[in-house]
Amino acid sequence: MTASPEQPSENAVATAATPPPGCPAHQGARSLSGPGFQTNPFGVYGEMRREHGPVAPVLLDGDIPGWLVLGYRELHQVTSDAELFTRDANQWNQWDNVPENWPLAPMISRDQTSVVYATGEDHQRRAEAIGEALEAVDPYELARQAEHVADRLVDEFCHQGEAELIADYARLLPELVLAHIYGIPDAEGPALVQAMNDAIDGKENAFEAYQHVYMVMSQLASAKRAAPAPDVASRMVASYRGYSDELIVQDLIVIMTAGHQPTADWIGNTLRLLLTDERFALSLSGGRHSVGQAMNEVLWEDTPVANLAARWATRDTSLAGKRIRKGDLLILGFHGANTDPLVRPDTHAFTEGNSSFLSFGHGEHRCPHPAQEIAETIAKTAVEVLLDRLPDVRLAASDDTLLWRPSPWVRGLSALPVTFTPAPKGGR
Repeated sequence: MTASPEQPSENAVATAATPPPGCPAHQGARSLSGPGFQTNPFGVYGEMRREHGPVAPVLLDGDIPGWLVLGYRELHQVTSDAELFTRDANQWNQWDNVPENWPLAPMISRDQTSVVYATGEDHQRRAEAIGEALEAVDPYELARQAEHVADRLVDEFCHQGEAELIADYARLLPELVLAHIYGIPDAEGPALVQAMNDAIDGKENAFEAYQHVYMVMSQLASAKRAAPAPDVASRMVASYRGYSDELIVQDLIVIMTAGHQPTADWIGNTLRLLLTDERFALSLSGGRHSVGQAMNEVLWEDTPVANLAARWATRDTSLAGKRIRKGDLLILGFHGANTDPLVRPDTHAFTEGNSSFLSFGHGEHRCPHPAQEIAETIAKTAVEVLLDRLPDVRLAASDDTLLWRPSPWVRGLSALPVTFTPAPKGGR
């Protein structure tokens, strides 16, 4: 069964850290690198609410202070007011304290030019171009391609009677489908998947992996400018007239990454829920109803993007009784807000039909609606194909021994081992 959002964290608690000098507002701040955010986030969020309310002081790597917005209403307020809470990272008042080679530099850095950090008319124009490029994706072709890739991946392990569904399935499928609709040749898909995952996971070769991703996207942009085709990359290149090649490549990488990793974790978290929660396990034989329920439930309780370092105050203000200084960093706590007991007091009640979660963000920087539909199609197809092909699939370990990825920013499993009756290739 899923955990209660107010469950005490007991031994798995994010460690309290010493506040930065001269920063009384950060008394009792917790380190975001503490283990509790992976092992028992519900308990940690509950303790933070009791100690600080819906906006809590936290410390990033290097004891850099920030605010974690845990309240649903407060998160809604921050993401709705782009004038007071900007996406411009250059406004941060802590840049002088950020050390060289800071581990979070890939996530938070100065002079970012991608659409994620754009503001005003520039952001509006680029966001509309991206939305139109994704909206033109044929939903039937997308579903067909997702089913084709899913079948191909299942064929790799269906005869073995066991598999690890994160590495062998969930982490591969979205990228391969997205590469196809982008217009990336299928032969380049596997290497791109490996490079993208290595870069996201911060492995030793993360820099080289990112360089490979950048090279593929740069070549893609050049190829589509020379020979446009009915794909996402061609439509984006055509819409970005007047922008530099560098900016086009950055935005191609951003929307590919934003589409791949959260969708992969959405698949993995949904499969885990279906295999471990008796509310869903009992109804699996009843058809597709429980798959949609489980996907919706995951966005409430185990949303793939748990926290996002994404807003800076443009002037002194207050939020939930906390004094926020000009240039302070506010971290969007999607996981905490979605489990806010003020909006979801009963975590065991089915959430079907309730899509007011903040998992896709809110306001002008929220995930474009076409992107949400693409992610949902890919994730739902992935889960359904696996259950069709391996109807007696079952977890090969107890739920409490499953390991979550060691990051406060994403909520996804490191591995999901399963067993099943061996099935023939191409069995559907």
